[in-house]
Amino acid sequence: MGGTTETQGTAPAGVQGAETVLPVSGPAVVAHAAGDLRVEEVPLAVPGPDEAVVEVAYGGICGSDLHYWLHGAAGESILKTPMVLGHEISGVVVRAAADGTGPAAGTPVAVHPATPGPGNGEIRYPADRPNLSPGCTYLGSAARFPHTDGAFARYVNLPSRMLRALPATLDLRTAALIEPASVAWHAVGRAGDVAGKSALVIGSGPIGALAVAVLKRAGAARITAVDMHPKPLEIATAVGADQVLHATDTEAIAAVQADVVIESSGNQHGLASAISAAARGGTVVMVGLLPTGPQPVLISLAITRELDLKGSFRFNHEIDDVIAALTDGSLDIGPVITHDYPLSQGLVAFDTAKNSAESGKVLLNFTPE
Repeated sequence: MGGTTETQGTAPAGVQGAETVLPVSGPAVVAHAAGDLRVEEVPLAVPGPDEAVVEVAYGGICGSDLHYWLHGAAGESILKTPMVLGHEISGVVVRAAADGTGPAAGTPVAVHPATPGPGNGEIRYPADRPNLSPGCTYLGSAARFPHTDGAFARYVNLPSRMLRALPATLDLRTAALIEPASVAWHAVGRAGDVAGKSALVIGSGPIGALAVAVLKRAGAARITAVDMHPKPLEIATAVGADQVLHATDTEAIAAVQADVVIESSGNQHGLASAISAAARGGTVVMVGLLPTGPQPVLISLAITRELDLKGSFRFNHEIDDVIAALTDGSLDIGPVITHDYPLSQGLVAFDTAKNSAESGKVLLNFTPE
């Protein structure tokens, strides 16, 4: 994974390095096609000069991982060949990059899974927003071919620039949420200063719940969370929601009239509720990814109420802010994790994660049993 694959067959028992001896392969979660998910051995490639070898501790199952498993695609990213899943991980560097960049061996790390790129150079984007670069790749993504393997593997080679050193006081289980928390932090940031403002979060799955936690830390005056199921609303309350509403209670939702609305449900009904519930002159941030193609939108309300509708996609430097907030204890996200499974029960973990009525963030534990 990354670099050049070590020759198999008569290969030595391990890849010898200054810090440690590594195996030539390890277990990984691989999507082969729709409905075909396997935990299987994959080769550990020889790392490139700028790559560190990370021993993965925990991995959080994301909606995109579920889509590759269930549908063989995530939006327009279609699985063409088997691909290692996963981009929400924490772990420990077991071999530092040979070029001297990045954390030293023994350092606990989180991962920023994006590799920005300009693509063919014909599509313009703001230089200070690399998340919008058209050539950007992401760990565990089939957006391009060959696909970009993810990091749901016991050992993985990663560019040192992706790694963020963690303090010893931050446990690796919680650190597995740093990537999705950064997505939520970016979404709240798109709304501007939320201190003293009322806020509404539509969809209280992991990203929505994390948005509640970020809003709480940022000083939102009153936070209301919405979902279809009791469990996500219970989690939202645990991380800072002052009020919860069932998604079918559209009249109560519309009556909220929030200054800031975070739409994280990713469906047209959630977006309709978000627009209806936004106060005049308010802001709606759309972080939930709706299906490709035209969507019905209450655009007349957005116009007459002068609402600011803003998209939110992945994140940039916010990962450093999340790490700092977790380190100083000002961001509480622990309740978002509801399950963790050993890698040997990876298929059970995915099955649990797809049941949004009963689970929040589901983790895979890569530590040997």
